Amino acid sequence: MAISRQRGTRVDPGLSFVLLVALLAILWLAGGASREDVTGQIVSRAASWTAIMIAVLFARRPRIEEARAPALVLFAAILLCVAQLVPMPPGIWRALPGRAAFTESLVSPPDLLRPWTLVPGATVNALSSLVVPLAVLVLATGVREEQKRWVPVAMLAVIGLALLVGLLQFTGAQIENPFVNGTPGLVDGMIANRNHFALFLAIGLLITPVWGVGAGSASRVRVPVAVGVVLLLVLTILASGSRAGIVLGVIGLMLGFAVSRRGVKSALRLYPRWTLPAIGLGTIALIAIFVLASVAADRAVSIDRLIDQDTGADMRARGLPTVLAIIRIYFPFGSGLGSFDPIFRMHEPFALLKPTYFNHAHNDFLEIVLTAGLPGLLVLICAIGWWAWRSLAAWRGDSVLPKLGSATLLLILLASIVDYPARTPLIMAVAMIAAVWLSGNPAHKTPLPSIGHNL
Repeated sequence: MAISRQRGTRVDPGLSFVLLVALLAILWLAGGASREDVTGQIVSRAASWTAIMIAVLFARRPRIEEARAPALVLFAAILLCVAQLVPMPPGIWRALPGRAAFTESLVSPPDLLRPWTLVPGATVNALSSLVVPLAVLVLATGVREEQKRWVPVAMLAVIGLALLVGLLQFTGAQIENPFVNGTPGLVDGMIANRNHFALFLAIGLLITPVWGVGAGSASRVRVPVAVGVVLLLVLTILASGSRAGIVLGVIGLMLGFAVSRRGVKSALRLYPRWTLPAIGLGTIALIAIFVLASVAADRAVSIDRLIDQDTGADMRARGLPTVLAIIRIYFPFGSGLGSFDPIFRMHEPFALLKPTYFNHAHNDFLEIVLTAGLPGLLVLICAIGWWAWRSLAAWRGDSVLPKLGSATLLLILLASIVDYPARTPLIMAVAMIAAVWLSGNPAHKTPLPSIGHNL
C-alpha cells in the first residue's frame, strides 16, 4: 500500500491498523449472524482474541482514554453479564420477579443456589460475544493519529466486498456462506439477515460521498467512481428485500451529503453556483431511473415487500404485546441477557405459534429492558445520551470522523428499532469504530486521504 508522493518512500501502516482491517474482513466473512450455534461465532471470537493478544504483545499501546465513554459502556455491559452469572441465595433469588414458575419442588430443589439469569448458558454466550467490540476498541484506539483517516476507507472496502457478493447474487449466482445461517436464494452479501446487510450497505452510502469529495484535487477522479458506487449500493439494497433498508439507505445517503457538504463546496468553488444544484438533481434523477428500472424488471424485492406488506401477518407487530407483557413480568431485574428465545417460548400464546420461531424481539431497546432490566435500561440511556451530547459537538465542528461516527451510530440505532443488528459481531465492530470516531476532537480537521495518498 503505497501512500506517499515521493518515490521510494514507504509508510508503515501500523500493526493496529492492519489488525483492525483484517478483523473487519474476517467479521464480514464469519461475523454476519447473531445465532450462538453458527460456526462463524467461533471464528469471529477466535480472531478477536488473537487480535487482542497480538496487539498487546507487539502493537503500540492503545489510548483507551481517548474513547473513555465507549469503553465505560462496554465494561458496564461486561460487568452486568458477570453479575447475572453470580449465584444468589435461594431466598433472594425467589424474591426476584418472574421466578415463581421455577420455585416448584418438582422443577428444582428449593435450596439450590441460582444465578440472576434464568438461562446461564445464554448469558455466558452474551458475555463471550463482547470480546469482538473489546478487540475493536483496543485496535481502533491503537491506530496512529495520521492513519485514523484511513479507517473509513478500509471499512468502505469491506462494504465493497459485501456489495460485490450481493451483486453476484443479484445476477443469479448461488453464493452461500458456511459460517452463517443465511437463506439460499436471497441477496444478502453473505450476511445472515437481509436487514443487517441493508444496514451495512446504508453505512456504505454514508461513507461513499465523504470519500468521493474529501480528497482535494483527487475528487475529480473519485466523484464519478463514488456516484457509480452509490448507484450500485442503492440497486443492491432494493434487491435485498429489506424494507427497513430503503429508509436507512435514504437517511444514510442524506447524512453522507451532509457530512461532505464542505468538501463539495470546496471542490466546486471554481464553478458557477448552479453547478451544485445541477449535480444534486442529476444524481437524484439517475438514482430514480435505476430504481424505476429495477421495479420494471421485477428485481426491487424491497419495494415489492413494502407494497405487499401485511401488518397483521408481521410477527414484529403481532409479538409486541407479548413482549411488553413479559417485560412487566420480569422488570426491574430482567430475565437474563441472551435469554429472550426460551423466555418468549415460555410465554408465547397459541395465536402466535408457527413453524418458525421468534428468536428476538425485533426491537433491541425492548429486548435489552426485558433481559437486562433496569440496569440495562440505565446503561442504554447513558449510551444514547452520550451519543446525543457528542453528536451536537461533532456537527458543530470541522472534523469529518466524529460526524461519520455520529451518523453511523444513528443508522444502527434506527435499525435497532425494528431489528437486532448490533447482536451480530460485524455490526458490533462497526458500532465500536463509530463510537471511537465520535469520541474524537470535533475541532480537529481530519480529511480522508488525498491524491498523494492513494490506496
